[in-house]
Amino acid sequence: MKYLLSVFLGAVSYGILSTIVVTAYGKGYDLGEVVGSQLLTGFLLSWALALWTKYRQGRLAKANPAAAAAIASQEQKLTWKHRLILMAAGTPTAITGLVYYHSLRYIPASLAIILLFQITWIGVLIQAISQRKRPNGIMVLTLAVLFGGTLLAAGILEQGASKFNMLGIMFGLLAAVSYSMFILFSGKAVPAANPVYRSAWMLTGGLTLVFILFPPAFLFNGVIWGDLLLIGFMLGLFGAFIPPLLFAVGVPHIGESMSSILGASELPVAVALSSIVLHEYVSPLQWTGVVLVLIGVALPELYKLRKQSGSGSVLSS
Repeated sequence: MKYLLSVFLGAVSYGILSTIVVTAYGKGYDLGEVVGSQLLTGFLLSWALALWTKYRQGRLAKANPAAAAAIASQEQKLTWKHRLILMAAGTPTAITGLVYYHSLRYIPASLAIILLFQITWIGVLIQAISQRKRPNGIMVLTLAVLFGGTLLAAGILEQGASKFNMLGIMFGLLAAVSYSMFILFSGKAVPAANPVYRSAWMLTGGLTLVFILFPPAFLFNGVIWGDLLLIGFMLGLFGAFIPPLLFAVGVPHIGESMSSILGASELPVAVALSSIVLHEYVSPLQWTGVVLVLIGVALPELYKLRKQSGSGSVLSS
């Protein structure tokens, strides 16, 4: 139960971000300040955890050398080549933050999160192209449900496409593409390394890219000592630190299928907060669309679980 709760809370943490970002824009902060302060907080927290982990491993090595050696043998030691690979793999998460948060300047937070959730069909498309393999029947059904749910949830059927800012929609879809690339690259980047160190180096890569694109003037002109300090801390805590840590704890125990289903809880949380905190109107038809999107996300995973349980029962008989 605690591992299920861990993944669920990690996804809920992601759902809080869009509301905080819109609040930051309302206080006059710009994109570079918002994303920069978020990744800087995540960077500091991740490296604090990495140093604490290294300290604990050192104490364990002194107290119980055999146990420490056994743990070390299961983890891949990081060379500078590995560190550079992890830093490169972390850049898509910075790009995702930049384009996703930029979309919030043009479209409601409830629509931005729905566009971000197009990662499901974008991921299928990337996989189909890279493996030169057509999607199977369950994937086609999933895409149909997702497409219908998106039309409802976005309010396109009620208001018409002309009511929405196309630039914001473009940035929202770009966020889904970059998020899909992050999932693709992060899973393959030095997977045998300790997740604490992996996360720290990936955040280092993301922070480096953001500071190159948006030099951190807020660190020197006094802006950081205003509301940005709390906003950046909250974004870093809920966006860059807590979710990866909770996923690292829960996913290995409950599996990727159940993790994907629980991960979708980010969507209703983000839509609910945009309605309650930001006072964005979300109609009953849009909530129906949100439910359909959640069903679409869960369909392939439920199909896999059913297939596995079916094959297991056949083997046992």
